[in-house]
Parts: sequence; structure tokens; C-alpha cells
Amino acid sequence: MRTELVTRPGDPGRPNEDFVAVGLPASGQGGALVVLDGVTPPAGDAGCRHSVPWFTARLGGALTELSVSQPDVTLSEVLAEAIRRTAAAHADTCDLSHPRTPQATVVLARWSAHTVDYLVLSDSALLLQAPTGEVTAVLDDRLSRIPMASLATDAVADATVRNKEGGFFTAAADFAVARRAVTGSVPRADVRALAALTDGAARWTERFHQGDWADLFTLVRKEGAESLVERTRALETADAVRRNHLRRSKTHDDATVAYVEL
Repeated sequence: MRTELVTRPGDPGRPNEDFVAVGLPASGQGGALVVLDGVTPPAGDAGCRHSVPWFTARLGGALTELSVSQPDVTLSEVLAEAIRRTAAAHADTCDLSHPRTPQATVVLARWSAHTVDYLVLSDSALLLQAPTGEVTAVLDDRLSRIPMASLATDAVADATVRNKEGGFFTAAADFAVARRAVTGSVPRADVRALAALTDGAARWTERFHQGDWADLFTLVRKEGAESLVERTRALETADAVRRNHLRRSKTHDDATVAYVEL
């Protein structure tokens, strides 16, 4: 098995809000992949004394442990329990009902000798490569279907579509959101390799249109995850004024890539 994990902050002066981990049980049978993209809150009160990196580390750690230690539990149930645990860790000190309480996008993948299960919530991506080389993208596209006018940086406007019916969903403090995730299962024999990306790395395809998902997967497999991040950074720098890609709220975003060959 080959695994490769790369994560880089969008701004060296700020903490990286992404999380990435691969869990391999001691039995040597199966494993799990976790990628989170923490949601950067606007300036001002978010009702919580904890940082986004604190939240993604807590949630990511719980997801990694539960995915590996409870192989018979569905990934939706794993996410729900991980959210419960994380919320309980700061429910006594923070206002978890605040619309911008710490939260994150989620990608989970878990493989056994027979199946590969997956879960995607919000705008991070999971790519599955078949033995024939075909690449399938597992996406939660609800955010991309929201009109740009609804995605203002103003926290009040954002709160009208975040974790709301008709909007999009992220993992915050309400475990019920686990039912909103895109989930599925495919035979292990149908998956040769997989890759998970936060949107900061997926920009190579989604924003700069340098190739489709299969092209991106080939780049990571042949040149490595670091090469994808480097290429994306170069494109962002060349387009720093953001005139051509208006849905970019930042010149550089935290970028994370996880690659696993089964």
C-alpha cells in the first residue's frame, strides 16, 4: 500500500485549518482516510472560545479512531458520533447554536477486504480510480448550486444558506447533519486507488480548469501530491487579483491532498 499526505496553509502567518489522517488497524486489514477543511469564520464573535484548528483536530481525531475501531458502524453514524463527542468537549464553555460556531467540510473513506465505503459533506472532493484507470468523482455539489449573491462574505447573509434547507451543510455541532452527507459503497475490487482533496487543492480543476478530475488524479499519482499543490499555488499567484475566478475569497487557501493506493 502506498499513502501520501500533503497539507499546506494558505498563509504562512495563519494556522492551517485543514486536517488529514490515514488510520490503519493493527490487524493489517483495511483502513480509513479522513480529510477536513475547517471553515474560516469572519472577523468577530463566533460564539466559541476555541479556534478552527482546535475543532478540526478534535473532529478529525474522533473520525479517525471511530472509522477504524468500529468497522461495522456506517460512516454516517461515525460522523454523527464524532460530532457529538466534539460538541460535548466545549458545550459548557461555548455557544454551539451560533451559526458560525467552528465547523468543517468532511471526506471519509474506509476500505476492507470486500468494500470501499465513502462519505462527503460540502465542497471537498473524493476521487476513486478503477483498475481500468477510470476516475469517479464523489462530490457534494450543493454549495456550487447556490447563486453567488447568496454567498456574500457578510456573516448574516452566509447564515441564511449555511446548514439550512435549500443551502449547504457542514459538520458543526448538530450531529443530524450526518444524514445530509453524500454516502455510498463500492466493491473493493473496483477501486485501485483513491484521493481526497480540500477545495484549496481541487482549485486546479474546479477554478483554473487545468484538467478534469482524471487529469488531476494522474498528476498526483505520477508527480505526487506536493506537485499538485505547487502547481495550484503558481496559478493562484498569477491570478492574485482574482478577476478571473470570482468565487475565490482568498488568493491562497489551505490545501490538502491525501492519496492511497490499495
